[in-house]
Amino acid sequence: MSFRLQPQPPARLNRCQLFGPGSRVALFEKMAKSDADVINIDLEDSVAPDDKDNARKQTIQAIGDIDWGDKTLSVRINGLDTPYWYRDVVNLMEQASERLDLIMIPKVGNASDIYAVDALVTAIESAKAREKRLGFEVIIESAAGICHVEEIAAASPRMQAVSLGAADFAASMGMATTGIGGTQENYYMHREGQNYWSDPWHWAQAKIVAACRSHGVLPVDGPFGDFSDKEGFMAQARRSATLGMVGKWAIHPSQIALANEVFSPSDTAVTEAREILAAMEEAKRSGAGATVYKGRLVDIASIKQAEVIVRQAELIRT
Repeated sequence: MSFRLQPQPPARLNRCQLFGPGSRVALFEKMAKSDADVINIDLEDSVAPDDKDNARKQTIQAIGDIDWGDKTLSVRINGLDTPYWYRDVVNLMEQASERLDLIMIPKVGNASDIYAVDALVTAIESAKAREKRLGFEVIIESAAGICHVEEIAAASPRMQAVSLGAADFAASMGMATTGIGGTQENYYMHREGQNYWSDPWHWAQAKIVAACRSHGVLPVDGPFGDFSDKEGFMAQARRSATLGMVGKWAIHPSQIALANEVFSPSDTAVTEAREILAAMEEAKRSGAGATVYKGRLVDIASIKQAEVIVRQAELIRT
């Protein structure tokens, strides 16, 4: 372990991020009452160009008018390669209430993209004497983004989360698929007459997790396009959780409960984690650096793993 300790990510739940277009006001109350931990109002891909201004106005109004409870509230702005993003930021910062927690920056390619948004946000915060510091979350959606993901994760103290946007990422990489997340038909291994489907997003997710964990940022899996495929969503979410991601997007309300289930530790896992911590505490009192729990060796590394599970359980309980 380096003498520079790995920073802790924000201590908040991020099991499910529910998306809804800023142009559909009727959805806002339903989103606020859902079981998602994070609400993302979208001003980007789900809003037609002619409706951008109106969607922005409706979103600003809803931020202050709707009771969002204890949810993390985020707005996805338009990409920096469009003429819309600066007005998204200026109007949100100058007109929206301080209930807004985050802005999501799409299609980030390098740290300079974050710097540009940060400079604008910081200037407006100062000019308007806003007391609440706005956080950032970003989406990796390009070859440039995945190549520069570590510098992106470290680009600003405002950074809280990084997600993988599979569709645009696949297009940028020239991948031969139109699927959004999940295993792909032609990405498989063949052995003894059987096909075994692999996960083409695995390497990119692992790179995002490593960058995020190095800089105290939450790694989050992005969308799974086929919301009629419950098993496919669950399988993708479980792979992401195993890699170290803390949650997943929901592009349909039916995906909320699925994400919450996968990214919430089971009662059995929490009980076992607490028992491991207790066993290690007992070993420490006797001067031992390791002990045996249910027939397997547990040591200092086991404590860290157990603490992750217990912290997540405590966040859910509160």
